Amino acid sequence: MDYREIIESNDSVIIKGVKNFNIKQILECGQCFRWQRVTDTDYIVVSNRRVIEITQEDDQVIIHNTNMDDFKNIWENYFDLNTEYGPLKEELSKDDLLKQAIEFGYGIRLLNQDPFEMVISFIISARNSIPSIMKTIKKISEKFGDKIEYKGEVYHAFPTPEQLKKATLEDIQETGASFRSKYIIDTIYNINRALEAKKSGKLTDELKMYDLEYIMSLPTDECHIALQAFKGVGAKVADCIMLFSMGKKSAFPVDVWIKRAMIHFYVAPDVSLNKIRVFGREKFGELSGLAQQYLFYYARENSINV
Repeated sequence: MDYREIIESNDSVIIKGVKNFNIKQILECGQCFRWQRVTDTDYIVVSNRRVIEITQEDDQVIIHNTNMDDFKNIWENYFDLNTEYGPLKEELSKDDLLKQAIEFGYGIRLLNQDPFEMVISFIISARNSIPSIMKTIKKISEKFGDKIEYKGEVYHAFPTPEQLKKATLEDIQETGASFRSKYIIDTIYNINRALEAKKSGKLTDELKMYDLEYIMSLPTDECHIALQAFKGVGAKVADCIMLFSMGKKSAFPVDVWIKRAMIHFYVAPDVSLNKIRVFGREKFGELSGLAQQYLFYYARENSINV
């Protein structure tokens, strides 16, 4: 594990001797959208139906508004703290070009998030900017999610499929989801159909393809294909969902920043997104997803253009 000691104190958990952890890099590398920056070392995060505040000073990280049980049951896995990133970075750094991006984003870790939230979030992400994605997700949460209070402020958990069941197309359009609204409504409908069938013991093969637990259990390539049965989910969005919520760490999402980074470091300018995806997965293997995060963060923070 990538920490030395944990201590519970005053509604907080103090993590000492943390390695390969930079809260700004983790939250701002495009993998999650429910955060609010207080300073570069102090962030508020809404996840798992909870609000936490994370502060970092060198190798000490404090998670405020939590306890030891939640740390062990939620946050340790959420921040992937049981994975030692040193050997992974060492392996990827054998590539001299990627080494530059790893040294720049040294504290990036892959978050383990809720699959339903990631499906909806990354449908919203299609042809969209991060600030706009965050705004729409926040509005959906405010409209349908449970209220949570922290330091006198009101936050909202991301709604469950059941809470979104009665959402109309107009409801979703009002959040700024635009053309993606119809995809979100269709996805909510199908996921709820699968959940209801599962509860009643009548999960057919057709409905199984909308059961996120089943999709998550599939091998990487089958999982990638299955996710694209949801409207609004293409290859890139499927890769994001797989990587950030389903433990498929060889997924390699390709967006404009990854395309720029890959052209900058590795390939010719006229290569298609799919060819870049295949190239990336072949080059980085089981660590493709982590390589993708280093490349994304490096390209965006340095405004790489081609």
